[in-house]
Amino acid sequence: MKRLKLYVKFAVILSSVAFLLGGCAAIERSNAIDTERLLAAAGFQMRFADTTERQAHLKTMPQRKLVPYNRNGKVYYVYADSLACECLYVGSEKAYQRYQSLAIQQKIAEENRAAAEMNANAAMNWQMWGSWYRPWY
Repeated sequence: MKRLKLYVKFAVILSSVAFLLGGCAAIERSNAIDTERLLAAAGFQMRFADTTERQAHLKTMPQRKLVPYNRNGKVYYVYADSLACECLYVGSEKAYQRYQSLAIQQKIAEENRAAAEMNANAAMNWQMWGSWYRPWY
């Protein structure tokens, strides 16, 4: 009986950890999609890892991070994603600056939206609408 309780506790803990990790992965994937949309809007070029050689090289690169590289005296920014799109985004200094500007604009828009929601919630007069919530039980 004690063993059964131990197994049940272990199963509950293990499933909880799996659930939390799955949630984290979903958030990370969503953030990557947002970043990749901004990169494309800023003028970064997407290149697919369409050969086994490119796929292997892509996996050795820092994942989902913008990294500067020097090539022929010019700075290029590279964003590798071997997990979702199996692709590489490459942009110039100018594209990187546009990306930074778009990211700031997006952050400001998100903060403004959150502030507007908080103001709308604070302004709502629930008492005026009476007792609208009635439990069904």
